[in-house]
Order: sequence, then structure tokens, then C-alpha cells
Amino acid sequence: MADAEIFHGGEDFVSSWRGLGDFHTGSHIMKKFGTIWMIVFILGSSITVAQDRAPVPLLPDRISFISPPGLSGVQVAQLLGDPKQPTPYLIRVKLAAGARIPSHTHPDARSSTVLAGTLYVGFGETFVESQVVAVPTGGVYVAPAGVPHYLWAKDGEVIYQEAGTGPTGVAFVKP
Repeated sequence: MADAEIFHGGEDFVSSWRGLGDFHTGSHIMKKFGTIWMIVFILGSSITVAQDRAPVPLLPDRISFISPPGLSGVQVAQLLGDPKQPTPYLIRVKLAAGARIPSHTHPDARSSTVLAGTLYVGFGETFVESQVVAVPTGGVYVAPAGVPHYLWAKDGEVIYQEAGTGPTGVAFVKP
């Protein structure tokens, strides 16, 4: 008899199912389980649809660079997002060998990853060659919001990528 009690679970077993409706009325249970299975089916279908989509990469040959006025040897490309909007963005910058970006600030913090070459970075309102720090390929640095900094492709061409959250911009420090 003990086995039968374990199988049936007694009154505690019945009360644990009360959230599904009247345990003794099969139609209530079926409606609850039908609703649950419908939700599982819909979620499963949407996951399958999401998995069927292939990623759409932005390949290097499709990236369009522009040259900002007054910055010789500098090219910039907007990869993702809109830096003018309050959303994440990603930009790529190419510096020709010897190119410099004078001291400037941004209203947002930016994380920069060097993709090729060695980028020399300095913090301050004046470009001081002896105070730059080398950030090699694969290195990352952060320019905090509102902090003046300057960049230099001292040893050769440099390509780096910046990520932040807009709106953003550039304000050059007047010498």
C-alpha cells in the first residue's frame, strides 16, 4: 500500500497542481497545457527562424573611407551605428605613416583597438612627442570623455577602430 501512496501522492500532490485550474476537470488542464504547448511551439519556431538567417558581414572592400578636412593622412569610416544618435557606434581610422591627429576631446568615452601598426597616444592639451605611449597591434586604450588626447602614426601606417555610445563628436583643443 505504501507504493500506491507514493504514486498517487495524496492530497499534497493534488494541491501542488491547483495553479493549473481544477485538477478534477480535464478541460481546464487541457486548456492550460494547450496554451503552454502553443507558447513553446511559437518560441521554438521563432528560434528556428532566427537560426536560419545568415550573418551579413561588412567586408573590408565594402568600407568607404573619407578624409576629414584639415587632417592630412587621416581617413575615417563609419562602420556601425550613427555617432550622432544616442546609440552604440563603431568607426575605423587609417593614419598614413607620420600622420598626426592634434589634441582633441570627445563628449563620450571611446575604446580604441589597434588593428595594424603601432599607434602612439598622448594625453594633454599640447602634443608632446616624449610623452606618447606606444599601443601595438591588438592593444586597446580608452580615451575618457572630455579628456584631451592626441595620436601619431610615428613608425608607419596605423589602422585602429573606435567604439563608443553617441551622440559624439570631435572638439580640437586650440593651441
